[in-house]
Amino acid sequence: MLQERSAGDGGIVDEQMLERTAARFREAGIGLPTFAQLADPSRIPASVTARLAGVGADDADPLNLFRVNWFNDASRTGRASVPEHVVLPKELTGVDARVVVALGDRFPMIAAHKVLAAYGCLAPRLVTGQFDPTRDRAVWPSTGNYCRGGVAISRLMRCHGVAVLPEGMSQERFDWLERWVADPDDIIRTPGVESNVKEIYDKCHELAENPENHILNQFSEFGNHVVHYLATGAALDAVFAAMQRDEPSLRLRAFVSATGSAGTIGAGDYLKERHGSLVVAVEAVECPTMLYNGFGEHNIQGIGDKHIPLIHNVMNTDVAVGVSDRATDRLGLLFGTELGREHLLRRRGVAAEIVAELPSLGLSSICNVLAAIKMAKHFDLGPDDVVATVATDGAAMYGSERDLAVAKYFPGGFDELGAAEVFGEHLLGVTTDHMRELTYEERTRIFNLGYYTWVEQQGITIEDFEARRDQSFWKAQHAKVEGWDELIDEFNARTGVLEGL
Repeated sequence: MLQERSAGDGGIVDEQMLERTAARFREAGIGLPTFAQLADPSRIPASVTARLAGVGADDADPLNLFRVNWFNDASRTGRASVPEHVVLPKELTGVDARVVVALGDRFPMIAAHKVLAAYGCLAPRLVTGQFDPTRDRAVWPSTGNYCRGGVAISRLMRCHGVAVLPEGMSQERFDWLERWVADPDDIIRTPGVESNVKEIYDKCHELAENPENHILNQFSEFGNHVVHYLATGAALDAVFAAMQRDEPSLRLRAFVSATGSAGTIGAGDYLKERHGSLVVAVEAVECPTMLYNGFGEHNIQGIGDKHIPLIHNVMNTDVAVGVSDRATDRLGLLFGTELGREHLLRRRGVAAEIVAELPSLGLSSICNVLAAIKMAKHFDLGPDDVVATVATDGAAMYGSERDLAVAKYFPGGFDELGAAEVFGEHLLGVTTDHMRELTYEERTRIFNLGYYTWVEQQGITIEDFEARRDQSFWKAQHAKVEGWDELIDEFNARTGVLEGL
């Protein structure tokens, strides 16, 4: 069984384990941020903020736990008053609506937002006495950046982290992991590519036979959903509030996110509660599970598929959208190369300050942007309408993938003509195919698809599976944050680390 007891459901589980954890953290000088502080870093103690000034964003320093939020500035060492973001203009998107993208490459250590999800999954276990850092291993199954985030969080917390990911992921991911793991054997490669999630689960079942291996499965860990509901939701709300201060007529119409593990899309629940905005789930056309009960393989690295994650609040999702990896691979060349960006600047009239931010868009980020454009076209949104999304990581993770894309699509080399071709086909030519507005019946169909993974294969009880249909279940998950934060405060008091700063 891949999911353990939900952290925080009943307070402290093992007092002796908790005391061993506190002793380890006291010795190593590790303080933990609360979830409320990650959602609003202005709540972080001034003494911690002062000490952070001397810590590099990529240092394996426990103080970087306090940078696991959306409010880091472009240097990743300072704090921005509003989360770093870019509003893509009509010259690029072809639509009147404002497509606003929060930039995940401002996060520390991995330059991707998955480090936030990893913290949301491990921290509650530690402060409830469910994980012993002196003995246990944190196993991080992933098809994208989550395993990197998990290894980073593990190292900062002086825990033993193990990454499990498909062997076909980008070489840059493996290069990073080799620098951060304690042992090369802590990188476990499974067969396949982005859509081979079942193979990851099979390896985790094997690893779970050892009780010292704790499988922190992002697809079923509700901490992943909760931390994005709170922190990512609050960050996008802050971005929209800043936009609306300048233009009071703006309306937040939708939040768009590739489902992946379905953590990030939890922010859509937060925004819907406050603005009535639509929640839009995105997947690869080459593996259209939500759209057509389909399957297949694709290269939009970081979005996973061929199943419905347990933590996806399907019954609160309004639209499903498909995007092709042909588009994301080729736009990765346009946005991720100097030649491509020069084309946008000189030939398409895209402002220099916008072009300068395009390297912050990796493959899944481009996928989100394309889905946002499709949304704007499908609903005929105007200049007062805002569609929000996130750039989960940047182009730096995909240099090897760009080389492969050149060989596949432009064997003679990617040149000015190729850049024009990509812009015309994948930006000017965006269509509204592969989209469904989800009726109750459509939501039910998608929800039911999860039965085969979670009940038949992964051992979730039918009662626990069915409970997720009701929105009261998700509200109860969100309410756990207050209890987790109380436990974090008590844990920090035990260690005395923050008092000594």
